Amino acid sequence: MQYFVTGATGFIGRRLVKKLLARKGAVVHFLLRRESEDKVAELRRYWGVGPARALPVFGDLKSRRLGVAAEDVKRLKGQIDHFHHLAAVYDLSADEESQVAVNIDGTRNTVEFAKAIDAGHFHLVSSIAAAGLYEGVFREDMFEEAEGLDHPYFRTKHESEKIVREECKLPWTVFRPAMVVGDSRTGEMDKIDGPYYFFKLIQRMRQILPPWMPSVGLEGGRVNIVPVDYVVDALDAISHQEGIAKRCFHLVDPVGYRVGDVLDIFSRAAHAPRMNLFINAALLGFLPRGIKKSLMALAPVRRVRDAVLKDLGLPEDMLTFVNYPTRFDSREALAALKGTGVSCPNLHDYAWRLWDYWERHLDPELFIDRSLKGTVAGKVVLVTGGSSGIGLAAAHKFAEAGATTLICGRDQAKLDEACAEAEARGNRFLAYAVDIADMQDCDRFIQEVLADHGGVDFLINNAGRSIRRAIESSYDRFHDYERTMQLNYFGCLRVTMGLLPGMAAKRKGHVVNISSIGVLTNAPRFSAYVASKAALDAWTRCASSEFADQGITFTTINMPLVRTPMIAPTQIYNNVPTLAPEEAADMIAQACIFKPVRIATRLGIVGEVLHAFLPRVAQISMNTSFRMFPDSTAAKGEKGAKPQLSAEAVALQQMMRGIHF
Repeated sequence: MQYFVTGATGFIGRRLVKKLLARKGAVVHFLLRRESEDKVAELRRYWGVGPARALPVFGDLKSRRLGVAAEDVKRLKGQIDHFHHLAAVYDLSADEESQVAVNIDGTRNTVEFAKAIDAGHFHLVSSIAAAGLYEGVFREDMFEEAEGLDHPYFRTKHESEKIVREECKLPWTVFRPAMVVGDSRTGEMDKIDGPYYFFKLIQRMRQILPPWMPSVGLEGGRVNIVPVDYVVDALDAISHQEGIAKRCFHLVDPVGYRVGDVLDIFSRAAHAPRMNLFINAALLGFLPRGIKKSLMALAPVRRVRDAVLKDLGLPEDMLTFVNYPTRFDSREALAALKGTGVSCPNLHDYAWRLWDYWERHLDPELFIDRSLKGTVAGKVVLVTGGSSGIGLAAAHKFAEAGATTLICGRDQAKLDEACAEAEARGNRFLAYAVDIADMQDCDRFIQEVLADHGGVDFLINNAGRSIRRAIESSYDRFHDYERTMQLNYFGCLRVTMGLLPGMAAKRKGHVVNISSIGVLTNAPRFSAYVASKAALDAWTRCASSEFADQGITFTTINMPLVRTPMIAPTQIYNNVPTLAPEEAADMIAQACIFKPVRIATRLGIVGEVLHAFLPRVAQISMNTSFRMFPDSTAAKGEKGAKPQLSAEAVALQQMMRGIHF
């Protein structure tokens, strides 16, 4: 038996050809553009046959009679038993012109070619999209009843089927597959489409929330999903049967699910939070279309919508079909498949394979260089306070990643020591001695950096001063507040604002501000330090809004307690779990790679939520810890004496990792 197949290189077509070639003595002729001739060898390897059984016919879907040479038409005339037309645009987001050229004009050209070679039977692989947005159950014998064909994908699918029904003079059969996903046995898929668009959202939920936490989802309309292996097996089984001329078969899942059910099934497959509560998406339609259109005319609304869709990888049209209203009857197909052993597997049984394949092979993150080297190599990175602690650890990471690494600090001897350490590792720092708390010295430093490097690509505002002292011990020490504010806020701003014009001119740049978990938890005894960092956080929020359209981004890191020289005077911290400087440097690296608005520990977020929703409870909790832990000997001006901790205090400091007491 001989076959002709268009779309043989596509996701469904490759598998259908392999299935057809499994029949004894079968020969498949397949349409191929001349410029794709180099694909033939690989296709034959995949199909497991030689040149005698898989024969390319060169032509183009957009040409009259497919542009096939006259000698090929003559050779094929009367030889083809079954003609399978699969070539089409299966993409909601494709432009209208290309959909018309392929789905409508291409189908007409294919029908003409099939007639020219006098094929035995013409099989069109259409789509359930041919039904448009029909309200209710769409049967296999329905066609003219299709509704809501405004979208080019729906319209061109409907028109291509109409061409076959009205213009094809050969015996014809139409197959309407549902939304085709990967193989139910292997999970293999070739692109992100249909439900896969929501996988990134599910993945984000898994990263943020524990799997046991219930979440809210959209109930939505009906969505029908079928695995590619079922479509191929059904096509092969039905297309060889008698009595199928001028009939249509729905290759759909006879169960069918709502959008919310599908998302919940894949959430379970991904070990993400289950969607236990559903909101009817129809509620989103209470706004009149005119009001929605007016809202979308507002630039801020459009930008927010576009940013969210882009971040989640959702095409704009996807939201239009959340309330998809059509269900599909498939009694004809089920009757034809009875006794063949072909049946649609249950989505619950293979969803995990689809998810696993997507996460291993299709997740867009896999194709983006998320390494620090890919982010900063060849770029200029400035780390303030880079001669020790967190700054030095971060500087080493940047230098190892190939960045031109600038460090600054007050102590020239420490800077020299840091540079020597970098050289010992095979790297290089460029060191600048500067007192960030001195505004004039800041200006000199900035001009020097601009003269030497023309600006920076990444600015890490790490230099800072911390003071742990109760307010009641600070009545006569107002200078504590002045000097922390001078360095942590004014000095940081002086450097940032000196370098921002250069970033704005290049329309790119990233600023990382090292803040504190204390800003989220409102840690007692750190009023001077937390207030200065809170001021920096507030300024950063304002700046990020102003520069959002200029390619400049900001990240605030609410850093937990890190074992650095800055906390050495507080002996209580000797027994408190802390981060190593290298771990803190990893957080800075992540800030540069992913450029999030904020990086905070879960404990910090819990503290922020507690203060927002239960402020009195938060105050009592922090006051208890305040009274439980005394001032350090340094804060009291004492030497030698070690503060005595109660058993409760020792237990609490082990539990509350990273909290400043």
